[in-house]
Amino acid sequence: MFKQFVTLVRGRVHDAADEVAEAHALSILRQQIRDCAAAIDAARRSAALATAQLDQETRHHAGLVEQIARLEMRTMSALEQGKVELAREGAEVIARIENDREASEVAQRSFTAEIAKLKSTIRASETRLRELERGQRLAVAAQNTLRLRQTHPSMPSSTLKEAEETLGRLRARQKLEEVSEAALADMEVTWCPQGLEDRLAEAGCGPAIGARTEDVLARLRERIESTTENS
Repeated sequence: MFKQFVTLVRGRVHDAADEVAEAHALSILRQQIRDCAAAIDAARRSAALATAQLDQETRHHAGLVEQIARLEMRTMSALEQGKVELAREGAEVIARIENDREASEVAQRSFTAEIAKLKSTIRASETRLRELERGQRLAVAAQNTLRLRQTHPSMPSSTLKEAEETLGRLRARQKLEEVSEAALADMEVTWCPQGLEDRLAEAGCGPAIGARTEDVLARLRERIESTTENS
């Protein structure tokens, strides 16, 4: 019985942990992304340090090679002059420097391989981090949309439909007002005696009302002809 009770408690704890993880998944994801970014920054610093050490080791190796070349030249000169003991000392030093040179070459190869692995890991990690950041942005957008739907269950489709219906009623009313105004204006012209008289005159029913362009031109021509005859 006690064993079952312990198992139950462990199960409840596990379920509670899962519920907390699900409820705060975005917060957990943000922190995990921050941790990943910090780890990548640390890897970049390690790669930069390894590169600096490689440069230092390369310069050290070049110095050893030059030193060996100088000592070999002088040791050969000592041998040519018969200074055997001095030449032996030179040979011993050259041997030690050559050992240092070989160790430096091993270190350079090690640094080069390590730097290559670090850079490859960093590039792959940066790609995965960018994917995580994009996924986080999508998750935030989806959560905000879900929260909006939960807050306003009828949003946005019902609200959009209501707005469209309102716009339709507004347009119908405006169209009706335009038609009504046009009909009213036409009625005013029709019912107005002066308006009716003007339309009848324009149709050639009776004498014209007011001066017309043709009448003015005819009058001016008559004046010109009269003036010409008198002169």
